[in-house]
Amino acid sequence: MDEAVKRVLALCSLLACGVQAQPLQDPTRPPAQLLHPVAGARVDAAPQVQSILVGRGAGGRRVAVIDGETVRVGDLVHGARVTGITATTVTLQRGNTRDVLTLTEQGTK
Repeated sequence: MDEAVKRVLALCSLLACGVQAQPLQDPTRPPAQLLHPVAGARVDAAPQVQSILVGRGAGGRRVAVIDGETVRVGDLVHGARVTGITATTVTLQRGNTRDVLTLTEQGTK
């Protein structure tokens, strides 16, 4: 092997050792304060919907993020069954009790 080629390969090896990939951030991940509650915060608060994704077309996939957990129709969240997901609401059924959670904009009142 040519001496110049060996030097180029050695240089590339050294440069590659110092390169690290940046971790990708999940755009659907809830804010840190929701993932790591502040000490003394209420734990018994009602579940909060952070995101809802509804696929286009008939039979499109429906996914919601509730308190940092990704759920689909039929899944359990906080002891309740997800029975419906629309573009703005998630319906939970716990026994005879039905709760409809509404997606709200974060930071607005």
